[in-house]
Amino acid sequence: MPQRHLDRLLAPRSVAVFGASDKPARVGTTVWRNLLAAGFEGELAPVNPRLRQLGEHPCYASAAALPFVPDLAVLCTPPDTIAPLVAQLAARGTRAAVIVTAGLTPQQKKAALDAARPHALRLLGPNCIGLLSPHSRLNASFTQACALPGELALVSQSGALLTALLDWANAESIGFSHLVSLGEHADVDVADLLDHLAADRHTRAILLYLESITAPRKFMSAARAAARAKPVIVVKAGRAPAGMRAAASHTGALAGEDLVFDAALRRAGLLRVDTIKELFIAAETLARFRDNASRELMVMTNGGGAGVMVADAASAMGVPLARPGAALMVQLNALLPPNWSHGNPVDIIGDAPAGRYVDTLQTLLQAPEAGALLFVQAPTAIVSSEAVARACAPLLAAHPGRVLSCWLGGATAAAARRVFDEAGIAGYETPEEAVRAFALMQAYRDNQALLRETPTSAAPQPPDLAAARRLVADALATGREWLDEVDAKALLAAFRIPVAPTVRCAATPQAAAEAARAISGPVVLKVVSPDLLHKSDAGGVRLNLQGEAAVAAAAADMLTQLQAQRPEARIEGFAVQPMLRRPHAQELIVGAHIDPLFGPVLMFGQGGVAVEVVGDRAVALPPLNRTLARELVGRTRVARLLAGYRGRPPVRMNALCDTLVAVGQMLADIPELAELDINPLLADAEGVVALDARVRLSAAAPAGGARFAIRPYPAELVRTLTWQGQLLQLRPIRPEDEALHREFLQACSPQDLRLRFFNAPHALTHDELARLTQIDYEREMAFIAVDEQAPGRPQTLGVARLVRDADNEDAEFALLVRSDQQRRGLGRLLMQALMAHAATRGTQCLVGHVRRDNAPMLHLLTALGFHRAAADDNQADDTADVVRMVRAVTAAATGR
Repeated sequence: MPQRHLDRLLAPRSVAVFGASDKPARVGTTVWRNLLAAGFEGELAPVNPRLRQLGEHPCYASAAALPFVPDLAVLCTPPDTIAPLVAQLAARGTRAAVIVTAGLTPQQKKAALDAARPHALRLLGPNCIGLLSPHSRLNASFTQACALPGELALVSQSGALLTALLDWANAESIGFSHLVSLGEHADVDVADLLDHLAADRHTRAILLYLESITAPRKFMSAARAAARAKPVIVVKAGRAPAGMRAAASHTGALAGEDLVFDAALRRAGLLRVDTIKELFIAAETLARFRDNASRELMVMTNGGGAGVMVADAASAMGVPLARPGAALMVQLNALLPPNWSHGNPVDIIGDAPAGRYVDTLQTLLQAPEAGALLFVQAPTAIVSSEAVARACAPLLAAHPGRVLSCWLGGATAAAARRVFDEAGIAGYETPEEAVRAFALMQAYRDNQALLRETPTSAAPQPPDLAAARRLVADALATGREWLDEVDAKALLAAFRIPVAPTVRCAATPQAAAEAARAISGPVVLKVVSPDLLHKSDAGGVRLNLQGEAAVAAAAADMLTQLQAQRPEARIEGFAVQPMLRRPHAQELIVGAHIDPLFGPVLMFGQGGVAVEVVGDRAVALPPLNRTLARELVGRTRVARLLAGYRGRPPVRMNALCDTLVAVGQMLADIPELAELDINPLLADAEGVVALDARVRLSAAAPAGGARFAIRPYPAELVRTLTWQGQLLQLRPIRPEDEALHREFLQACSPQDLRLRFFNAPHALTHDELARLTQIDYEREMAFIAVDEQAPGRPQTLGVARLVRDADNEDAEFALLVRSDQQRRGLGRLLMQALMAHAATRGTQCLVGHVRRDNAPMLHLLTALGFHRAAADDNQADDTADVVRMVRAVTAAATGR
C-alpha cells in the first residue's frame, strides 16, 4: 500500500478511539486515559455504543455519529468488527488507523486491508501496543507511561520490548520523537516508517528493534535512503540459529541467516548493535561524537587501574590507542609529576587537583595525534568529581565531538555526570562501555563510507552468456541437478573465471591413464560422482601423480576403496587435471547460495578441506563491484595473509575481486543457479585459478537479478544510437562514473549549473558526486548520454534523472545538458528515455521544479506535454522563482 498519509498516523490533528471504555483493565480504557494524560491538543472522541458520556467527553455510538472525520482512529474492538469499521472510516475520509486488537484471522486481516486499500487508509498493526509522538503530545497506546520529548525515533516489532524500553528511557531521561509498535505489520512496515522518519524534522536518529523482514528489497531501498539522511541503529533478535541447517555445499553450511542479515545492514549503511543498552549507547555517541573522524583513541585518567581497563578493552575490541609524539611527550613531562604513565593512557596520578585536569586536557586537545579523547575519572578525597567536572566542562564544550567521558562511581559521580551531560559531552558508566561506543562509531563510519563509495572504472570481459545458458539448459534437460566438475568449470570459464584445465574420462584405470598422457607433469585424479559432493572426504581425490602407471594404480585403488566404503555411490568417470605448483598461493573459497529472505548471497573465506572447521568467512549481497568485493575480502582473517607476509608477495587483488564480481554476475544472469562452491580457489601474485568447483541447479530459478535484495545495474536499458551524426551510448549511470560525471559538471557553465541546482555552483565533494552516481535503481534512474568516441576518453554530454517517492506515485525529474551541446535535441532525447522508463515502472506522475527564468527548459517540457501546476492542484508549490511542471505518465509515455 502507498507510503503517504503516515503524517496522519504520527502527527494527527484529531483522534477517535473505538472501544474506549470506563471499565478497568480494558485496553480501550487504557488507550483513552493515555490520550487524555498526554494532553493531546487536537479533537478527541471516544466511540462506544454502550456509553453516552466518558468523563467530560460525549461518547458516540459509531463512526457515522462522529461530529468530525478523525485523522487517526484507534481500534480496540473485537476482531470481527475491525474490517467493517475500517470500511466506514475509509469512506468518511479517515486516512490512518491503529489496530490494537489482537487475534484477527488471516481472512479478517485481508478484509481490513481490502477495505482500506481503495482509500489509501494506512493501518498500523493489528496486535500492536500503538504509538507515541511526544512532540504532538500523542499517546495512542496502552503503554504504562508517557514518553519524554526528544530526537530519537524508536520502531519496534515487539510491543513488550517497547514498553520495557520506554520505562528504562524515562528513568534515564531519554526522550523520543516517535515510538511505534508495529505488531503484525499487515500494512505499515519498517520500510514505510524509515521513509517517513528520514524526512521527519523532529527525528535526529532512528532506532530499530527487528525480529524479521518481510519485503527485503523494499527494506533495503528504504534503509539505504534513510541512512544517507541520519543515523539508523538496529538491534535484531535471533543471532543464534535454532539448529544447524543441513547443507550440501560448504557455502550453505557457512553462510548462516544471521550473517546474511548482518551483511544487508552493512550494505545499507546501518549500524547493528548487540543489545538494547548498546542501542542507546550508540544513539548517544552518534548524537554527540558523530563528527569525530579519528580512528585512534587518546586516554586521560587519574588512575592507573582505570587506564589498564581501557587498554584491555581497546585491545579486545580492535580499537588502536594513539601514540603520543615527541613534542607532546615533552609538554606532558613538563606538566605532570615525574611518576606519570609516560604513555597512552595518560595517567595524571590520583592526587591531581582540578587545575592539572584542565592543563592536561588543554595540552591533549591541541595535539594533532589526539583526535579522539577518552576522559576517565575515579573519585578521590583530593578534589570532588563535581569540582573537576565544572572546571573541565567549559574547555571541553568548546571542542564538540572530541571527547568521550566516564565518571567512575555511583552517587559520588552523579553530579559530575550531570555537568558533562549539560555541556553536551558523551558519557558512559564504565571504561569498557566507552571503548565499545568508540568501536561502534568506527563501524558506523565504515558502513557509511561503504554506502558512499564509488569504485574505480573497470572493464572486465563480458561473459559468454550463450555458452553458459546452453550448458545449464542441457543439464536440466537431462535431469541433472549437480554439474560435474568439468561442466562446473566450463560454467566458470564462461564468466571469465580462470580454471584449471580438466579432462573427463571413463571410470576405468586405463581411461584415466590415457587422459593423463596428454598432460605434461604430475596430475590430479578425481572421481566424478553425483553422490560424492565432497570428494576428498570420501577418498575420491589423489594428488601429485607422476606418470600413467601411477595414475592407473591410483584409479584402481580409488575404485576399490569407494566400492567398499560407498557402494551406493554412482561412479560416472574420472576427472584429470594438471597438478598446479604455486607454492605461495593461498587456498580460498568463493561460494553462492540462496538465502530464504534476502535471495542470492555471496560468500568468501579461507578454503581447503578444513573450511568448515576454520570457519573464516564473510558474506555479501550481490551485485558487487571491485570496491564492494575488496570490502568483503577485508572482513575475513585470511585477508591479512593475502596482503603478503614474510617474503610472500601480496596476491593480485584485482583478479580476486573480479572473480567475486563475476560470481555475482552469474547469480544475476543464471536464474537456475541454486548453489556454488569454488574450493579451493588459489590466489597469489600471478592471479587466481579455480582448482575445483561444484554447482547445483534448480529449474525453479531461485536466483536471477529479480531475486536480488538490491536491484542490480539495469544493463538491459543500455542502447547505442546515432544522434546528430555521432554515435552515442544512452545508459543508466554507474557508480564507476564519478570521474566522468565530475568532468561533465565542470564543462557546464555556472549559469546552467545554477538553473539545475538552484544555487551558486561550487566544487562538488566526493560524497555529493557519489550520491549522483551511486543510485538505487529500485527507486531512482539517471540516464546519461555518453560520447564513447570522444578524443582521449568517453565524455558525458547530458543527464536526465528521476527519483520516485516510496509509493511510486510521483517521480521528481531533473535534466542537465552540457552547455556546448544544448539546442541540438539531446534534452528531448534524454527526457523521452526518462518518461518511457517511468511508464514501464508504473509511475503515475512526473514532477519537476523549474526556475521561471529557465525559458528553454519550460519550452521543452511544454512541448513534451507537461503543464504548470494550477493553484488548486495537489501540492502545487510555485514560488516567485520556481514553477512546478507536471505530466501524467501513460503506458506509452515517450513524449513523441
